[in-house]
Amino acid sequence: MQASKLPLTLLKRAGPRCPQCSTQSRRLPHPELRFIPSSSSRHFSNTSVRAAIAAPEIDFSKPSLPPLNNENARVVPASASYFTGKPDFTDNFLTLQSLLRKYQTLPTLTPSQAPRIAWRTLPQYRLQVGEPIRASKYHRIIELLQRLNLIHPSLMPEDLAQTMQPFKRDINPYPNVPKLGKIDGDGRSVGVGRRKASSAKVYLVEGDGEVLVNGKSLITAFPRIHDRESALWALKATGRMDKYNVWALVTGGGSTGQAESITLGLAKALLVHEPMLKPALRRAGCITRDPRRVERKKHGHLKARKMPAWVKR
Repeated sequence: MQASKLPLTLLKRAGPRCPQCSTQSRRLPHPELRFIPSSSSRHFSNTSVRAAIAAPEIDFSKPSLPPLNNENARVVPASASYFTGKPDFTDNFLTLQSLLRKYQTLPTLTPSQAPRIAWRTLPQYRLQVGEPIRASKYHRIIELLQRLNLIHPSLMPEDLAQTMQPFKRDINPYPNVPKLGKIDGDGRSVGVGRRKASSAKVYLVEGDGEVLVNGKSLITAFPRIHDRESALWALKATGRMDKYNVWALVTGGGSTGQAESITLGLAKALLVHEPMLKPALRRAGCITRDPRRVERKKHGHLKARKMPAWVKR
């Protein structure tokens, strides 16, 4: 059916369509009812569309290049991880994975024999890469680093050592071992302990179990049994009550603080004589500094935490 023979109402409701395309055409107000395709009905071939979307990559390694057309040239990312949300993290993870596959057959050490390395913390790594890395994602990198660190140091490849270097902290705290005390010419060892506001300096020498605190006997210095047991707990836990003499100088604080400061100082002095007792003293809780202190009173409170009773009227 020709378009000129259609009823006028049908032409108004749904105008005729162009025979060459599926889009509806614009009807011109001309008596001859000529139709011209709209601008939105332009068609391009598939080849031209591909050429406009995917321009050829630029090879910057060639010394001589023809004049570039700005419409076709585009900058290529340095890494394919650019299109991920975290390109630097992805590159680091893939690099460590490839190195693990490459060197997984090398001889390894047990975790206790491997060198201790302090890896960067999560905030430090986030600051380094500048990306919001989750803790679970960074934990996967740490697992790869710990597995690579088990490779025998004498067989560690150079490229692997260089790759692992940026993940290490600037200062490794593990080699910093506290210096052990020495026994002087009189056979004495010295240990210093602190608790709350108290400070104690303890001298330990082999003897028959005599104890003096500020020149006084233990019973005179600490009337409470609990304080006396706390002061000598390091010797009692290791079974050395009758093998050493103790001379302690204590200042500051109350009876509880002074007794527990003697405990820490006595344990340190005992380690100078017998370093092998450290696991036993640690299990007994004698060589760990107690950082707790009395909490200060706040304004408007009856005590540090206690509030006054609420009164309605």
